[in-house]
Amino acid sequence: MKKSLIAVTLLAVWCVSAPGQTQKLQKLAQTGMKFLSVSTDARASALGEAVTAQEGYAASMFYNPSGLASVSSLADFSFGQVNWIADIKYFYGSAALNPWRGKYGVVAFSVLSVDYGDFKGTIRDVSEKGYKDTGLFSPGAMAVGIGYARALSMKFSVGGVVKYVSQDLGSSIVGFDSQGGYRQKEYAEGVVAYDFGILYRTGFRSLNFGMCVRNFSREVRYETEGFQLPLTFRIGLAMDLMDVFPGFRLGEDALLVSVDATHPRDYPEQLEFGAEYILMKTLALRLGYSFPNDEHGFTAGFGVQQGLYGVRFGLDYAYTPFGLFNEVHRFSIRLSM
Repeated sequence: MKKSLIAVTLLAVWCVSAPGQTQKLQKLAQTGMKFLSVSTDARASALGEAVTAQEGYAASMFYNPSGLASVSSLADFSFGQVNWIADIKYFYGSAALNPWRGKYGVVAFSVLSVDYGDFKGTIRDVSEKGYKDTGLFSPGAMAVGIGYARALSMKFSVGGVVKYVSQDLGSSIVGFDSQGGYRQKEYAEGVVAYDFGILYRTGFRSLNFGMCVRNFSREVRYETEGFQLPLTFRIGLAMDLMDVFPGFRLGEDALLVSVDATHPRDYPEQLEFGAEYILMKTLALRLGYSFPNDEHGFTAGFGVQQGLYGVRFGLDYAYTPFGLFNEVHRFSIRLSM
């Protein structure tokens, strides 16, 4: 056990420190379909997204799919809404099914939809205003995925997600026909993307180690410009500190702490920290912090859960101050049966 713990710790330290050692050679790439980078689940967001090494539930499809292997109930559901900046709204839902009680793994499904609102279309015109209205258009985006996770042993779990990602930017006027009408072109693209993850229980108290790769895909192209999806590599550690200091435990409370190191394709590396205090398996208070960050770093939230007639309900909320923009509010509902 000690050798395994040392090996995992050394791997985590190397993965965190190696990018910094090569910072002078770092090349940040341009990415598109950035809606995939926005955290949706309220619990994960309140923890600063530092959930890569935490035991999972249905919403793990959006973070580390190997966490799905921790689902012990027959079915687990998670859905909610994100009130993002600039009046952009995210709606998501996920379901994890475990009909074999873990013997053959857990199957999961997810859907994510983004509403960017309505925009006023215009073209240049020789009139006094200098432009002409062409009506409203409503861009949008969505991602639909299917996932699978399985515990290969008491300590080691793996998981993956295959998802179809699409973004519709609306139509653009590219010319006029012979009758003076508009010639329009639709700008909508889709691509298949993949997520992979592992979760390793070290055997030292409740210490977990996790890794995942998200949004791996081929290049997407609009006209002549091509771009990649926001590919992200994450590693993390998580533990219940009450296992280290049992004298501070009051009944069934827990203090989960976690840290993630993130290496994205299109911006510098980040460190993310999260802490969650759970009182009597009912009330959870959460804090998170990530850096370096331009507009947001601190997050907070809470959750309540209760069981009734074999069904466990949970309600989560997360609050994120966003610098020059409006605050971001996230709401999630969880059901387990």
